[in-house]
Amino acid sequence: MSSATNNGQMELEETIRNPGYKDAVDGGSAADASSSGTGERRDATAVKLDAAADEYTQVKPYAGMPKEVLLLHSSRARYRVPREILFWLIVCCTLALVAVTITIIALSPPCLRWWHITPVYQVYPRSFKDSDGDGVGDLKGIKEKLDHFLDLNIKAVWISPFYRSPMKDFGYDVEDFRDVDPLFGNMQDFEELLVEMHNKGLKLIMDFIPNHTSDRHRWFNLSRTRDPQYKDYYVWTDCDPAFPKPNNWVSIFGNSSWTYDEVRGQCYLHQFLKEQPDLNLRNPDVDLISFWLEKGVDGFRMDAVKHMLEAAHLRDEPQVDPDKPPVITTEWDLYHDYTTSQVGLHDMLREFRAVMDDYSREPGRYRFMVTESYDYEEVDKTMMYYGTPLIKESDFPFNFYLLDLPQNTSGWWAKHLVDLWMSNMPSGKWPNWVVGNHDRPRIGSSAGRIYVRAINLMLLTLPGTPTTYYGEEIGMENINITQSQVQDPAGKYNVSLSRDPERSPMQWNSEKNAGFNTQTNNTWLPVHPSYETVNVEVQNKDEGSVLSQYRFLNGLRQSELPFLRGWFCYVLSDTNVFSYLRELDGHKEAYLMVINFGRGPSTTDLSAVKELPDELRVLMSTNTANNQKVFQKSRIQTEAGEGLVIRYSTYTRFHPNHPAQCYVSEKACYLETVGILYKC
Repeated sequence: MSSATNNGQMELEETIRNPGYKDAVDGGSAADASSSGTGERRDATAVKLDAAADEYTQVKPYAGMPKEVLLLHSSRARYRVPREILFWLIVCCTLALVAVTITIIALSPPCLRWWHITPVYQVYPRSFKDSDGDGVGDLKGIKEKLDHFLDLNIKAVWISPFYRSPMKDFGYDVEDFRDVDPLFGNMQDFEELLVEMHNKGLKLIMDFIPNHTSDRHRWFNLSRTRDPQYKDYYVWTDCDPAFPKPNNWVSIFGNSSWTYDEVRGQCYLHQFLKEQPDLNLRNPDVDLISFWLEKGVDGFRMDAVKHMLEAAHLRDEPQVDPDKPPVITTEWDLYHDYTTSQVGLHDMLREFRAVMDDYSREPGRYRFMVTESYDYEEVDKTMMYYGTPLIKESDFPFNFYLLDLPQNTSGWWAKHLVDLWMSNMPSGKWPNWVVGNHDRPRIGSSAGRIYVRAINLMLLTLPGTPTTYYGEEIGMENINITQSQVQDPAGKYNVSLSRDPERSPMQWNSEKNAGFNTQTNNTWLPVHPSYETVNVEVQNKDEGSVLSQYRFLNGLRQSELPFLRGWFCYVLSDTNVFSYLRELDGHKEAYLMVINFGRGPSTTDLSAVKELPDELRVLMSTNTANNQKVFQKSRIQTEAGEGLVIRYSTYTRFHPNHPAQCYVSEKACYLETVGILYKC
């Protein structure tokens, strides 16, 4: 045999040495003694190899065994069977895990988007924070105060127009849709603001004006000279220069909607100021939003959308009172059958939505769209902006009905205004609530300071997305202005129509100019005289302040599932009190709100509501003295302007027995044992 055989023999002999080994040929003595011939040694070696092979079936596995030995042992039943059991157990567990994952995904309700969870905070940039001492707020000033939004747990900020503008209507007359007005900064300031907001987890919603531009816009100047590309960018018609009224259409600010242009020799349409000519949005070349979406903005508030189209026939609109002489001076003299909500409007909005959806494909970058349309009693027209079950338009249209709350402060009226939206909203859609903006008096002035806390409580506990106008979180009120102080174009004609009172500078602290302008003694509008006590700094230190209560309620809204996912049910409304509850199937905690909008104290009897426990403990009252107070449900006492949030524990639900009084955008149930939501 070769040396390789001898080496293999030696290696094998080494590997089979262990205490349990016994030589198969007389204990090995015969082979060791026979060393006289090559043939005998080979025979002895063969015998020993055969004996060793037999011995492998008797020896236990040991460390360092060769592959041949390992394979012999691995095929034995006591090793093979556990291995197969373990393998199939892993397969079954994997399949079970996949099945559970698929089931959870299939049964889980859709995830809430960012605009479902956070309130929207409106910033009027002229009045928020002045960074350079010129008396007017700016983009750098907003950047300085971003932590204020974080303190309130607000993640969505809507900024009113800051486009380049001659400021005839304070930014709603846009001279260039792709530039920032120097009054507010420059494009670099905007980009830095956007980056910083995104770094802090904030979303930026821009105000967008699709209906019109400034008469200084490049498009309008080219259109009036009949440039081939731009001649149809605006609404033009032939008219008599001496009597430039092709029809009786009237602008929002009064007087005719038509102005004669000597350069073009025609009249142009303007549903607002004559310096705000209406765009011809039937022209497919008009693209207005892609520029800012490329910049990275998170959404748009679409301004005055019902005015975007007008009837091409240009007929006179019918008078509200046909017996009056045909002298039209205000928008309220006409039914606006031909200048608002025209056929094709919703197709146009769907095109805007499609563009925004293209930019929403990046994970976590959904682009939000909200429409503004004051439709007053024609709520059905407002609801059309939600779109259809098949084609989406805005995520929601702004709900302005709570702006009418001061007209009649009572529980019945509050319930009526809430139900006006909830009972008309398409099934499965998401509601929203607005109690103040830059065009309407502050709620603290129109309803009364006593109701500010209660209104904030309602705003943050109703289902849907609340919108807060800057300063409402601290209870700011309107300022008083004289004719000489008027800045608003609407107030130039009639001081009582001025919107300046609700646009006063934000009150940050008790120092000069309320902290709005710390460099000079200059503010574009007067600061409210209450600023020394009604400001962010003072209220941050007071746990019972309007600001602290706002912060608590917003935190409660975002942390408790019944507020974001649960049912909303009317419980009671009367002369004083509006009461409703929020509950979620499977969730033990539920919340009852009792809000007194009346003129005096009230005792509410809810003993007929069997689903409520007999004793109710107040989690939070707008009157801090009543926090943690226990009421019998037959005697819940509130003062005028007081609101209660009552938390109670029960698995008995209200909504199954009162389906006509309850609403939910999408049904969901809570599985408490594992802490998950599922469709039910």
